Amino acid sequence: MRDGMRRAIATAWTVLLIILAQGLAGAQVTTRVKESVLENGLKVLLLEEHKAPVVTVHVWYRVGARNEQPGTTGLSHFLEHMMFKGTSKLGAGQFSKAVQKNGGRDNAFTSDDYTGYFETFASDRFELALGLEADRMRGLLLDPKEVESEKKVVMEERRLRTEDDPVSALREAMGAVAFGVHPYRQPVIGWMSDIAALTREDLVHHYNTYYVPNNAVLIVVGDFKSDEVLPKVQRLLGSIARSPEPPRVRAVEPEQRGERRLVLKKEAELPFVFMGYHVPDLKHPDNFALEVLAYILSGGKSARIYKSLVYEKQLALFAGGGYDRESIDPNLFPLYASVMPGKTPEEVERALTAEIERVKSEPVPDRELEKAKNQIEAGFLLGQDSVFNLARQLAEYEIVAGWRVWEAYLPGIRAVKAEDLQRVAKAYLTPDNRTVAVLVPTKAQK
Repeated sequence: MRDGMRRAIATAWTVLLIILAQGLAGAQVTTRVKESVLENGLKVLLLEEHKAPVVTVHVWYRVGARNEQPGTTGLSHFLEHMMFKGTSKLGAGQFSKAVQKNGGRDNAFTSDDYTGYFETFASDRFELALGLEADRMRGLLLDPKEVESEKKVVMEERRLRTEDDPVSALREAMGAVAFGVHPYRQPVIGWMSDIAALTREDLVHHYNTYYVPNNAVLIVVGDFKSDEVLPKVQRLLGSIARSPEPPRVRAVEPEQRGERRLVLKKEAELPFVFMGYHVPDLKHPDNFALEVLAYILSGGKSARIYKSLVYEKQLALFAGGGYDRESIDPNLFPLYASVMPGKTPEEVERALTAEIERVKSEPVPDRELEKAKNQIEAGFLLGQDSVFNLARQLAEYEIVAGWRVWEAYLPGIRAVKAEDLQRVAKAYLTPDNRTVAVLVPTKAQK
């Protein structure tokens, strides 16, 4: 396919996305959210979406890896597993069976900042989700045999996803070096030695401290009537007693004053390079420019880093990056690349740095900037076509900054100018503010 044809198709696709997104933007989502706080402190966010006879119910707790102490890392993720292992009413494994029996689906996830649970049902059965979540909010058994059995599962998960995955191991090591004080340095899944040492008593304490209504948010999105749902929420979850407020995380990462570097020697096929820069979170006004900058540098195969390192210079097999924007505290702006056979990590690092310096010295052309902003906007709005994605976006914003901050996203992205990109690149993407991690492959031990 000729380059001209590719550009024409890409342009047409972008225009189509914008048209679709503008259609979705007709009714501002945030104006339709109904917020309530029960007497026990549970925050409730209801959003009616009548496009399909489906309702998704999310319960998110304000606890993640950032709330864990050294020596007990991985508690939040371990407890997430245990939330499916039985209550005083349901035996181990019965939670998901009850959901599936009624035609629904369920799952959970843990991050640095939160632990979230969800169920999605046909709209005439979603009340079951409220009852199930009310039951395990304070009725978890944490049977000692189940704890020991699930501990082995979690350790195997860590082994497969991190210790046996060289790139994941490198990303974890970079985080541990990039943060010297803040608990973002801890992996969500926990360190292996910590997981092995966790006890039932650790889980019980964590559960009793954080799994309380005044530390949770309930989000219901889909085909329902709010005035009918709120009394059901009150009946099923409102009677759970309020508990003391969980301790707050007070750690503040100090300013980095010099480049940090690490080398990880591990069995692997090819070298890999990670670079992480400290940047503000979404509560800072620079977050919009950083979001657009991340898209221009690493938003897919047509972005600058992939195009330069993979297509033009042929230094990397793949390359990318992002911006850890949705976090309670300032996080990282990572860039990465897998080194091509015959090339060196030093060449790849220089090429990544060159793209950053190019943004600082040359204003991003108007056409490239507008394309990036349009695609970010289209992706954001098209993502709201799913009740699950709507609930997840609403919950994530609520946890990290308050859900109303969501309203500022599109106006903030639209207002970004080329000079803003240069300014934030010069302010944050500096050698003294970065951590560079390099994977050096080793041969398998015989």
